[in-house]
Amino acid sequence: MIDSLVTFVIGMSGGSAALGIVLFTLAVRLLLLPLNVRQARTMKIRERLAPKQKELRKRWSRNPERLAKELNALYAKEGSSPFAGILPMLAQLPFMWLMFRVATHPTALAGHTLLGAPLGQQVAGIVANYGLVSVPFTVFVLVIALVVAVAWWSSRLIAANAGRQEEIAGVRPELMSKITRLMPYGSVLAALVLPLAAGLYLLVSTAWATGERAVLASRPL
Repeated sequence: MIDSLVTFVIGMSGGSAALGIVLFTLAVRLLLLPLNVRQARTMKIRERLAPKQKELRKRWSRNPERLAKELNALYAKEGSSPFAGILPMLAQLPFMWLMFRVATHPTALAGHTLLGAPLGQQVAGIVANYGLVSVPFTVFVLVIALVVAVAWWSSRLIAANAGRQEEIAGVRPELMSKITRLMPYGSVLAALVLPLAAGLYLLVSTAWATGERAVLASRPL
């Protein structure tokens, strides 16, 4: 299945694996947009109801069954539920897994390059085969630098919402802030140890996700 999918992705771009990964990632992200809009709408409902949730938790802290009933009633008035954001998130996982498998498929990526840098090799392999002063290594560094820039942007966006998320989740503000600031940099670590194709996928995917988050956060849903 993965072999066929990789062949399709490369074929859809006229034989360029790098362009195929970019186009496939964008296509899947576009397909998932309605789910992400729904999830963003749910988050805004949670933020709006956070003060009332906090009050209910304090009032019914000794009665979990009554608390659950009151929370469900609170969300029902908004046409939602406390768990409405979970389904869209879970629905995305198979698509993300497929994109990741395409970008890390070792056999199908053999012979394909991005501006002369082999897509199927990790940074260690590129250094061993081409050296530090080479076009392939420069390309890899550029991709990593762009992933870092996107991670920094994402970290700022998420951290800006840390206060509201703390109120919803009941976590200390300083702890939530530290966690949210570090999470986006996981893509940087992944790009450093995975093949260049995976770094390209992470760059496109996280850039789309961050831009999408910024737009949805600024618009009424």
